[in-house]
Amino acid sequence: MSRVVLVLVETVNDYLPLLEREGFVLILAPTAASRAEAIASHGQRIDAVLTRGPLGLTGEEMAALPLLKIICVIGAGYEQVDLQAASNRGITVTNGAGANASSVADHAMALLLSLVRGIPQADAGIRRGEWNKLRLPSLAGKRMGILGLGAVGQAIAKRAANGFDMSISYHKRQPLPDTPHSWCASVVELAGAVDFLIVATPGGSGTRHLVNGPVLDALGPHGYVINISRGSVIDTDALIAALASGRIAGAGLDVFDHEPRVPDALKTLGNVVMTPHMGGQSPEAAQGTVQMVVNNLVAYFSGQPVLTPVSLPAPL
Repeated sequence: MSRVVLVLVETVNDYLPLLEREGFVLILAPTAASRAEAIASHGQRIDAVLTRGPLGLTGEEMAALPLLKIICVIGAGYEQVDLQAASNRGITVTNGAGANASSVADHAMALLLSLVRGIPQADAGIRRGEWNKLRLPSLAGKRMGILGLGAVGQAIAKRAANGFDMSISYHKRQPLPDTPHSWCASVVELAGAVDFLIVATPGGSGTRHLVNGPVLDALGPHGYVINISRGSVIDTDALIAALASGRIAGAGLDVFDHEPRVPDALKTLGNVVMTPHMGGQSPEAAQGTVQMVVNNLVAYFSGQPVLTPVSLPAPL
């Protein structure tokens, strides 16, 4: 019997044939309206859901899918998936940890280079007929701090250490046993020890506003922050205040609290480089994430352990 997959994501259509070649039947619902219609019309036959962190899947939606057995999230974050509801139903949840790490790490370094070296401003100046040669910092030999040292954080550390001779510090709840990098016990300690603070930890309630006013003050007027994880990890109001007052040197942002809406205050600041949550968007990343979904679905429906399970709370 063919398994039916409800596809809520809108960014991987070119690689969905990978699922179809394994015999999965796909229902595409990339908008809020089509999502509601698909669940109402086809909910009784949906076995699996493919979503991404910000799109999630609610407990109410799960209740309308009586055959649902597995939720596959592309990317590392799963902040809008109701994990308690999934646990209560015995539904497996997987994510795409590591599948787009190279693309996100490349983008983090691109944001950092653009921000520190003033690339957008230089380009705009030339287009206006100006020739302003500014003396701006180099990245070589600087100190990088990474908040979260998972697959993405490790890929960023590799690029920074090997490509730019940076020293690397990081913060996680516990130090990693097999890493050459320096562990900091708190985010404030990490920010105070580095020139560049890279936010690479998953979103969700447990990491909300980890980067707040005191952390930004510790980073200081010559420090830069890059966020390629989730907007919720940084206190946006505190960030805007620190940028506007010069308490930090600049910010590179690929993620925001209420995407696609971006605070107008950020748009007026000259020490910010912004991109529309595109860090994980590359042909290689899209193919890799869909292939991981295929591997997880095939494993699950053949009775094998899934490759990238998400830890769920105890059922209620």
